[in-house]
Amino acid sequence: MNSSPSRRKFLTDVGQGTLLATLGTAVAIDMRFVSAAWIDALDSTLLFGSLEPLVCEMQETPINRLQSALVDKIKSGTSLKTLIAAGALANARTFGGEDYIGFHTFMALAPALRIAARMPAGLEPLPVLKVLYRNTSRIQNFGGRGAEVLADVPIPSDTKSSDDALQRAIQARDPKHAERILANLVGQDRHDAFEALIPSIQDNPEVHRTVLPFRAWEMQDIVGTEHALTLLRQSLRYCVRADAGRGSQPAIHGAMLVKLMDEAKLNGRSPGTRRADDDVILGLRDTFLTASPEDSGRAAAGALAEGFSAESIGEAMSLAASGLVLRDGGRLPQWEDRLKTAGSVHGDSMGVHASDSANAWRNLARICSGRNAMACLILGAWQIARDRDQPGNLLSEPLPSKHHVNQVTLSDPEGLLERLDESIRNNLQAHAAAIVERYAQLSLPTEPLMAVLARFAVSEDGALHAEKYYNTVSDDFQATRPSLRGQHLVALARVTASEFGSPAEGQEQARELLEG
Repeated sequence: MNSSPSRRKFLTDVGQGTLLATLGTAVAIDMRFVSAAWIDALDSTLLFGSLEPLVCEMQETPINRLQSALVDKIKSGTSLKTLIAAGALANARTFGGEDYIGFHTFMALAPALRIAARMPAGLEPLPVLKVLYRNTSRIQNFGGRGAEVLADVPIPSDTKSSDDALQRAIQARDPKHAERILANLVGQDRHDAFEALIPSIQDNPEVHRTVLPFRAWEMQDIVGTEHALTLLRQSLRYCVRADAGRGSQPAIHGAMLVKLMDEAKLNGRSPGTRRADDDVILGLRDTFLTASPEDSGRAAAGALAEGFSAESIGEAMSLAASGLVLRDGGRLPQWEDRLKTAGSVHGDSMGVHASDSANAWRNLARICSGRNAMACLILGAWQIARDRDQPGNLLSEPLPSKHHVNQVTLSDPEGLLERLDESIRNNLQAHAAAIVERYAQLSLPTEPLMAVLARFAVSEDGALHAEKYYNTVSDDFQATRPSLRGQHLVALARVTASEFGSPAEGQEQARELLEG
């Protein structure tokens, strides 16, 4: 699209997007707020109504002035939720789910807003400012307004809208036609439209393909359901782009899914409500950690056939994934870089990716129904085992070792948290894990521990994953029974110690502005 400086100024200063959304183009022209020629130039432009001026600011404010501009808005009454909403729409319009850093940043926006609630008084905006700084920086590096991926979606009257039509259009790698079908479906029922998109998500499971649609769906709670189409288009375009390099590669897992659904006689059924006891959960966890991908999927299908709930199977999945965090041998020396040194387990590590994927699958299973819900759980179990079996550096025993646990003799919360802070700052992954295991064994209050770990999730770069993984652990911890949930916090402590030492860009300036 073409976007002249005069149009940008007009949108920002006068709120043209709000006028168009409120009055409609015909009334706006009749009242001479805008010209017909100006409207014609906007035919393909995706606008966001009352949020449009703030969305433009998120895209256009020079990065060296962004932090001070955002802090001024916060001080004048703009909520953190509104800032995140504008940042999410700016991200979606610019990247459309097609840029690696771009969609990682989108997926960190809602987690950053949640982390804000755990920050000390006066510093609540820090995680939001951190992710919005990354967001605008990447938008401008990507090309800014002139490089926007998403335009408005015209819907011809003859557009056929069905689940099958959407899948065929995605498989044909025709994003424009697929978006018109999706727009029609969203107009009828946004939840049904989401369910229609899910089979394409399941078509080639990997972490980003799985996490992005869940984050897009939950983002509606922040930006509003009227933007459901914009948010879901990111996943649609991600699938089209990802499949472009896939060629005629057979969907092995797809055939596996059909076979397992048939074996377990799951077709036409929905997940049951039976709550598994601890031994069943641990048995499933161990299967996902040791069996082949197909046998892991078969175990999940078998649990569904026995009537176990999606929540119970989700518990086992998340425990298996955090178990991989504790068995990850770390990045090999030949793959180290500035943000991820040898031995590191943060960022795009096997365990973090497995945990983010499992969390997304279990949440997608909550949102979906029937076959889609069961397929999410079977594929979630399959993906954990698949990722575990890929070439990597797997420890024979999980951390922390008995050696490290025996070194932790403190029992008072303050002393343990001080030791945890020290271990993190020295990148002592096993020590940090042992301290949190001791903390969990003593059944000490969780919130002070989470607050310490949140502080580092905000201050450190985390190689694009700090906010997302913190949110994954927080969510999985709450969704796991008290007798088993401590492992999630142990895994988070290890990853936090791994990521320390690479401060996030813009954080120092943001802190100075808030404390000044």
